[in-house]
Formats: sequence, C-alpha cells, structure tokens
Amino acid sequence: MTGTLSHAQEAPLINKNRYYYEKRGDIVWEVPNSEKIIALTFDDGPDPEDTPTILDLLAQYQVKATFFVVGKKVDMYPELAKREVFEGHELANHTYNHLYINKRMTEDSIHKEILKAEQTIINTTGFKPHLFRPPGGFYSENLIHVLQKTGYQMIMWSWHQDSKDWNRPGVDRIVSSVIQKTRNGDIVLLHDYVEGETQTIEALKQILPQLKAKGYRFVTVSELLTYRKTTTVKK
Repeated sequence: MTGTLSHAQEAPLINKNRYYYEKRGDIVWEVPNSEKIIALTFDDGPDPEDTPTILDLLAQYQVKATFFVVGKKVDMYPELAKREVFEGHELANHTYNHLYINKRMTEDSIHKEILKAEQTIINTTGFKPHLFRPPGGFYSENLIHVLQKTGYQMIMWSWHQDSKDWNRPGVDRIVSSVIQKTRNGDIVLLHDYVEGETQTIEALKQILPQLKAKGYRFVTVSELLTYRKTTTVKK
C-alpha cells in the first residue's frame, strides 16, 4: 500500500525524558562545568515573614540568588520584589497564581498565566524576567511551546539538590542534603515561603558559610547559564 509505512518502517517512538529535553535545550536542570559555582533559587515568594530575613542573610554573606516569584504575591508585597532587584538578585517567573500546569491546559491559558505574572513583575520592578519555573516541576509540551514563543528558558533544579524544605524535614536534613551533594554547576531548590514555620532560614545560616568555606561562589541562574557549553545528564 503506497503512502503508508510497514511495521518495520514505522518511525521509532521518541522517549521524551529529561535527556530529550535537556539535549534540545528546552529545560535546564543544572550546568556542569569546571568552576566551583552554584545557583541558589527560592520559590513561592515574596513573603513578608521569611523573605526579608533571607535577604538579610544573603547580604551578610554577599550572595546573589534567583527568586522565582509568584505574580499575585508581587502584587501583594511589591516592596519586597523591589528590594530583591535593588540588592542585585534575579527575579524569575513562577506563574501568577502558583498554578500547576497539567497536560490538558491549553497553550492560550498557559500563556495568559505567565504573561500576567510577567506584567506584574515589570510594572512593579521594571525588570523583565526571562526564566520560568513551573510550580511543582510539572511541565508539558504545551508549556514548552509557549515558552519557546515567548522567549523564556525553563529552569528546574538539580535532582540531587531538592532540599524539600517546603516539607520542613528538619534543619539538619536540609543542611546535609545541600552540603553533602553539592557539585559544580548545581541549581539548588529552596523556598522563601512554606506553610507553617520555615526551617530554611536556620538552614541557610549553616549552608552559606560552609559552602563559601569550601570555595563555592554563588551566582544567579542567568550567570550560571553563561557557563553552559554542552548539556549532559549526571549519572
């Protein structure tokens, strides 16, 4: 039968796993390189209880970080977002409503959610974000298409650097999770908002001086991306 493929000729199925998206450059989990640099990232803020103290600690240790902010919280606490930018940190898009992006969401609905957060960040700080992290780490083909069209780079985090601080596992566990697993080019996931009393702040009081003592330099995600040459998955 002309115009059709036989069973033997059928195109192979593509396994759209991390390696697939990483190789294409659609998603970044980390940037392996020879420099002792890492990027601290904070999700879900700004928050009036935790963000100011975290900013104070970052200033104390002369550390720059990337804040994946929720648009509606920027609307609620604009001065905190302004402070983050003023103190040299990077703001990134984390949706307007902290929306989990499932596979059934249309590109139009995803675009509206991202654009609303973007406009809020621009109107508040004058800074236009170009990095995006989906809440919960959930992503889809539709999301990737939207980000390609709008010029965003999707940023996740190193699989071995999910501190799970959102779940409040204990300060010592957060500290050991970060310190013992640190590698060059890591992207570390932390939160400047958690439900209940945060353990992140006490953990940072140990993480920051210990990693600096080991010779690590903290950079924003955008700076880390400048070290990207080839993308490889760490085994």
